[in-house]
Order: sequence, then C-alpha cells, then structure tokens
Amino acid sequence: MTYGEAILYGLVQGVTEYLPVSSSAHLILLPKFLGTEDPGLTFDVFLHIGTLLATLSFFWRDWLGLFRTLPFIAKPGDPRRGDVSWELVAIATVPALIAGAILHKWVSTIFRGEMVLVCTLILGGVLLYLSDTLAKRTRSLNQAKWKDALWIGIAQCFALVPGISRSGSTMTGARLLGFDRPSSARFSFMISAPITAAAIVFELRHWDQLVNSSVALGPLLVAGVSTFVFGILAIGGLLKLLRRFGYLSFAIYRVILALVVFKMTQGA
Repeated sequence: MTYGEAILYGLVQGVTEYLPVSSSAHLILLPKFLGTEDPGLTFDVFLHIGTLLATLSFFWRDWLGLFRTLPFIAKPGDPRRGDVSWELVAIATVPALIAGAILHKWVSTIFRGEMVLVCTLILGGVLLYLSDTLAKRTRSLNQAKWKDALWIGIAQCFALVPGISRSGSTMTGARLLGFDRPSSARFSFMISAPITAAAIVFELRHWDQLVNSSVALGPLLVAGVSTFVFGILAIGGLLKLLRRFGYLSFAIYRVILALVVFKMTQGA
C-alpha cells in the first residue's frame, strides 16, 4: 500500500464514520474502485483507533462532564456535570454489543454483498430524510431518559448491516424520538466511542493476523493519523451543517451511491 492510498483510506473512514452515509459500505467499495485487495484486519484496527481518538478528542469536555456523573465522583448541583450521563451511554451501547456478538458471522459474510449495499443505502437514506422531516425538533440531551437511550441503542444495532450507517441509524432513532439535530448528532458521536473501542478489542483476538499484516508500519500509521484528522474535521463540519440544513443532501448521496453500486453489479 502506498502512502497516498493510506491517506485516502483515512479520509474515507474519518469522514464517512460520522456522516450518515455508511463507512462500512465505503470501505467495502473502495478497494473495488481502486482495483486493489482489502488491506486486512490490522489496517482496520488502525482506522478504528484513529476514529476513536477523534471522538474522544473532539468531545473531551463532554467526556469530562460524563465522568463527573459517575456515582463515586458526582456531586449534587455540580455545574460541570455533563448533560450526557454514563448511564445513558451505557444503556445505548449494550444492545449493539449483544447484537454484534450474536450476528458477527453473518455481518462478515452474508451481509457484505453488493445488492445488500444497494438496498440498505437507499432504505437508510429514505428513513433518515423522513425522520428529519416529520419529527418534532424540541428535545435536547438534558431531557433524555433511559428509554430514549435504549431505543437509540436498538437503532444502532441495524448498523451492523453494511450500508445502514451507525451514525445514520442512531440519528434517525434520535430524531424520531423528537431530539433536535445537534443533540441527535452529539449523542450519536458520544455512543460511537464505546462501540469503536469494543470493535478494536474484538479484532485484537486475532493477534496472529495483526502481527503478520501485509501493510507496512508506515502506511498503517499514516492511515490512522489521516483518519483522526479527517474525523475531527467531519465532526465539526457536520455539527455546523446540521444547525442550518437537514439530512436531504445525505439522503440524495446515499441513493446516488446505491445506483452506482447497482450499475457496477450489472456490469460485472
């Protein structure tokens, strides 16, 4: 792998992880567009590490606020407490962990077909647009209850299927519950951290494959740094866009991408 390809992979992962367009779909399709082989498990780990560091870095104040909601740290009336508590993050994380453990083999095989991507890209885009258009826009994160976190966590499970999008499914779930766009995005990004960390730990079980990577250390590090940088930019850019615009552009992009994938399958 060249350094240019490593930067490109980092750009794709860093941007699509946070935009509601499905990072898994793009990473499946990228080697096909480049005419190269899948870079492998070790490369995925470095991309996930870059993503995790981007989430932790951008929302460092939120994580400090969340830390102050822990039972042994919390103080009544502390103004530094965050509006996202550890309970909400934990409740929203558990469903995806359980679903991921149960459905891992299917996700790695059956769900990775091109026609699956075509269907999920279109379906996810339509649901994202409808939820944003039809839902109320009044609730903020300080009004979130445990039931809200549970439903958003269940919505996150659908992102195990490539093309659905983790951020897209969680934002759709949050919008359907009446949360405003910035709150939906913030909570989506916050709960991505434990899921990403769990994915890294899960991948580490294949230690023999990790240490025998076909990709050299230099491109691995460049890909991780690239993911981190573009992830930071994507989070900040999306939060600004959502304050002024909706999800229509992302829905349109998903449909166009689905049509491109369909065209590819027809020509194969």
